[in-house]
Amino acid sequence: MRFSFITRNILFLSIISFFTDVASEMLYPVIPLYLSTIGISVTGIGFIEGVAETLSALSKTYFGIWSDKLQQRKLFIILGYGLSGLSKPLMIVFPNYLWTLLMRMLDRLGKGIRTAPRDALLSDESSAQNKGKVFGFHRSMDTLGAAIGPLLTLFFLLVYRFSYQSIFLVSFIPGILAVLFSFLINEKKEQLIISQNKKFVQLKELFSYWSRSNSDYKWITAILILFYVFNSSDMLLLLKARSNGIDDYRVIILYIVYNISYALLAFPFGMIGDKLGLKNTIASGLFFFGVVYCGIAFFDSWNALIVLFILYGVYSAAIEGNIKALLSNVVDKKDTASAIGLFTTFQSFTFLISNSLAGWIWDTFNSSLPFIMSGIVAIIVSIVLFFKKLSFNQHNLL
Repeated sequence: MRFSFITRNILFLSIISFFTDVASEMLYPVIPLYLSTIGISVTGIGFIEGVAETLSALSKTYFGIWSDKLQQRKLFIILGYGLSGLSKPLMIVFPNYLWTLLMRMLDRLGKGIRTAPRDALLSDESSAQNKGKVFGFHRSMDTLGAAIGPLLTLFFLLVYRFSYQSIFLVSFIPGILAVLFSFLINEKKEQLIISQNKKFVQLKELFSYWSRSNSDYKWITAILILFYVFNSSDMLLLLKARSNGIDDYRVIILYIVYNISYALLAFPFGMIGDKLGLKNTIASGLFFFGVVYCGIAFFDSWNALIVLFILYGVYSAAIEGNIKALLSNVVDKKDTASAIGLFTTFQSFTFLISNSLAGWIWDTFNSSLPFIMSGIVAIIVSIVLFFKKLSFNQHNLL
């Protein structure tokens, strides 16, 4: 297998994402457990995640547009990773609802600042023929960190009997390493265009790209956003496994299984997207999502949960990198950050709806109903996406 497509910037961006996800995923399976120990309900957890993702939504578009205006990426990448790296460990300073909400908002703001500029730089470093491969490699490195993070958490909990609070403090180390590596990105001089207008992006510009985007971009965005309206946070998936009688340690093991599956398959699915079509690869991933969410509503044995979380890794591997590769292929290069930023903004807005709705249905009716609804919608969207023909005739868009 040839890796000649891996440039200096692709490598460093992948290393940065690796360390960031080591830090983030050390905490991800712990956060819902920690929040429940300080008295926050499932509805409250869903609301916190929804509000934080809404802030992330606005910032992704804002900083994506600003990055395109300046045609600069590195500054936003450093700032975004720095803010996220600092905010996560600070969550334990005050164990109450408002402080937790504030820290989650700062963490998501950091993600919003860096996401579109980083993905635009990855797109700049690739071609239309290998974007699935490039984004897939980046997602593999990212998710390798996501697999190692909870393994470290499990190690510290079982061997050294760390408290949840101690895990938060240890996560600071890989977070800082990610920030340090971000300074090694080499933004080429010819990529830097000195703008005559370096004003901050105005609020009226946040959604301006939609009006000038092409029909393929609008259709892809619309159908995927429908799916995301019914796709709640992974935290609720972990809580569902816990509600099925799985103890905290095995909940973390399930999350590790998911991330290992994701990490191993993200790069191969990027290659599959380049060879067989990005759109259809995404559709297959959504089908696996439907299987997982319907399955977890009806099966609660340990072996069944292992299989479902492996398939959940298949879903993520098939869609995460390929969606960004597909979007970047259907828009002009100069608008890449704006296009990806606007899509991720719409996506993040849905989290406030999906998380709050899923939490409310869980608390009001039962814990299975929100997952059945999500699974059915995902399968429907998968079928529609598969049969939809895009106006672009390039093979890798099909």
